[in-house]
Amino acid sequence: MRPFAVELAIPIRGYDIDFAGIVSNIVYIRWLEDLRTALLATYFPFEECVRLGVTPVILHTAIDYHRAVRMFDPLLGRLWATAMGKTRWEVAAEFVAGEQVMATARQRGCFVSLGNGRPAPIPEGLIGPWRQWEASGRLPEPWSNRAG
Repeated sequence: MRPFAVELAIPIRGYDIDFAGIVSNIVYIRWLEDLRTALLATYFPFEECVRLGVTPVILHTAIDYHRAVRMFDPLLGRLWATAMGKTRWEVAAEFVAGEQVMATARQRGCFVSLGNGRPAPIPEGLIGPWRQWEASGRLPEPWSNRAG
């Protein structure tokens, strides 16, 4: 089970490929941003972050490229949370074409205060469901399904 999981069909654009027809490595960074944006939209809307005066910030990205992705590959991106502490979080991702894993990635980050730019606690709207998942194995509900 993967908590806070999201999945997106990834369109490969002409500007994503190099002269050999292979997706450029840097494009995966943009795709990770798209996946993290989808995670927040589903489980803790960015508007709520702004209301609380915090924003997520990336501290580290690692990507392993297993197979070359080409222009017309039917690519799917998946991202899920793997850790949450007081101020830091980690996500993992995979990019698959059919049954083949094309690349895997991990990112670590934190939330920072919009007021002073310093690390801030992970908002309760994320850490609360994470703690519930750790305790019970019950997957977090999307934001729109939460009571209250």
